[in-house]
Amino acid sequence: MDDHKTEEKKTTVNGVVLPERLAALAALKLSNGKPQGRGPGGPGGWHRQLEQAHDTKATFKRLLGFLRGRLSLMIAVAVLVLLGTLLGLAGPWLLGQAVDSLKVSVGGVQVDMNRLVKILAVMAFVYGFNTLVQFLQGWTSAKIAQDTVRLLRQKLFMKLQLLPLTYFDTHSHGEILSRATNDIEVVAQVLSRGVVNFIGSIITVFGSLFVMLKMSPLMTGVTLLTIPGSFFLTKFASKKIRACFLAQQTMVGLLNGHVEEVVSARKTVKAFNHEKQALGDFTILNKELCRVWLKTRFLMGSVWPLMSFLNNIGYALLAGCGGWLASRGSISVGVIAAFIQYSRQFTRPVSEIANQYNEIQSALAGAERVFTVLDEPEEEPVKPEGRLDSIKGDLVFDHVEFAYKPGEPVLKDFSFHVLPGQKIALVGTTGAGKTTVASLLMRFYNIQSGKILLDGKDLTDVPRRDVRRSIAMVLQETQLFSGSMRENIRLGRLDATDEEVEAAAKLSGADLFIRRMPDGYDTVLSENGGNLSQGQRQLLSITRAILADPPILILDEATSSVDTRTELLIQRAMVQLMKGRTCIVIAHRLSTIRDADSIMVMDGGHIAEQGKHAELVEKRGIYWTLEQSQLGLVASN
Repeated sequence: MDDHKTEEKKTTVNGVVLPERLAALAALKLSNGKPQGRGPGGPGGWHRQLEQAHDTKATFKRLLGFLRGRLSLMIAVAVLVLLGTLLGLAGPWLLGQAVDSLKVSVGGVQVDMNRLVKILAVMAFVYGFNTLVQFLQGWTSAKIAQDTVRLLRQKLFMKLQLLPLTYFDTHSHGEILSRATNDIEVVAQVLSRGVVNFIGSIITVFGSLFVMLKMSPLMTGVTLLTIPGSFFLTKFASKKIRACFLAQQTMVGLLNGHVEEVVSARKTVKAFNHEKQALGDFTILNKELCRVWLKTRFLMGSVWPLMSFLNNIGYALLAGCGGWLASRGSISVGVIAAFIQYSRQFTRPVSEIANQYNEIQSALAGAERVFTVLDEPEEEPVKPEGRLDSIKGDLVFDHVEFAYKPGEPVLKDFSFHVLPGQKIALVGTTGAGKTTVASLLMRFYNIQSGKILLDGKDLTDVPRRDVRRSIAMVLQETQLFSGSMRENIRLGRLDATDEEVEAAAKLSGADLFIRRMPDGYDTVLSENGGNLSQGQRQLLSITRAILADPPILILDEATSSVDTRTELLIQRAMVQLMKGRTCIVIAHRLSTIRDADSIMVMDGGHIAEQGKHAELVEKRGIYWTLEQSQLGLVASN
């Protein structure tokens, strides 16, 4: 394997050198968003990608709207920032005064103790008070940030509940989760630290410059000599280091994704003897991650010594110039000591302002993405007069046209009528539109033309809550939630008693396996019921629908994942459950719907055949072909 790997053509993606096959995977992941995974952060935020909102001004104004009601806290933060900065600027000046209280002469050192004690007392008060101010500033800004993002997060989550399914169909889960987690977290960090640090840095820079100019214009000029070098070194280094961190994040995402894929698909890997190929890919990714990581560390290790070298040159020039001025009597030694402190306060914020500005821009870009979700059109409201107090279950599809994508119709001139209490079945090949019918009944999507009537009322005029409260839907893909089995069943009716939950489980047959679990009905399920079999998960889903006791049932391949014996138990329970209810059964297994009042065979988005089982078999049409193919499969086994 290693021989043919060395001959494989390689290409570069984001600074990462990979074989073409893995490079294509990297490019695909990057095209779907930011690199997944998190590499180690770099100082000064150099690892951050440069991001900007498309409309910075509008986004900033809208974000300010979330700060309304916190004006007093914002004023307090502004006062604390200003006070903290002024106290920080007072420190070096007091240090210089303390040094000047020492008089060095040929006879020794003379100390003005009264002055020194007073200055030290003032310094202790200034530094102690500054510590308190910094604490209050951090707590207040954190309070503002968390209150703001709590409101923003609340609005976003509420919005997600109101968005139509078409939004989730056209946006990946990762993208949606990124808005609710990563983007909001960036906003929180910048509101709590970034803005405050940015304002504080600007005040510190101009404050330090003002004080230095007042002390000595000549020494101020010496201080400024090294600033251009530090600025250009920072700009050059940040570009290189940012590219390295992007490559590093790309590799971490690829490596983590590969490990997750191989571990989750371990049975398939072993079944197809794929271990050698998986190990080979892991080795390539692991080596490339190591190379990129070392390159990043090399750059980081080179930049900071150079920055320190430039700063030390600046301090040496200050000391030399200060000594020369002191020997001429132009300044005191205390001024030199204060100047060195001020030069540190001046140069550090200068190098940080650009990175703090980039962080603010990234936060605005994240906020803009969140606002984009908040601006998405919601499911349209219905008229109050459309409410239904009780639903009998009379359903009519009247010349319905529907397409998920324009120009690609799924249902074409689709019509049928289900009387209350009838059991109808929808069958057909994959993609015929069977599940679409159920989705339209649940108001997950809106039809393009035609009408769907529920008890004689247009479904678009009936509140979705009324519709969905009256329909229990068992999907082919079962979704369970973290919690106990009892809580998952009770999702069908939150006010149900324990006795009602257990009665529903007995009716579905789920009670048999639930009581064999370690804690029975109180057994806690792992993520999506991972500690249950697929059949057991489906039984819980059916039990949930039984407990809801609705006038209308939709069973979308409800027994597709259970064995024959369990299916027989469910069918017996369903006979009692379906009495007096309108039932729509979607099935591939024709043996499960032979007793339906009417079977509708869907083909090409419309009903091709309709009738009872025996009638459709006699026609020897599409239904008969489907039955024969299933019988043939059974026979061949």
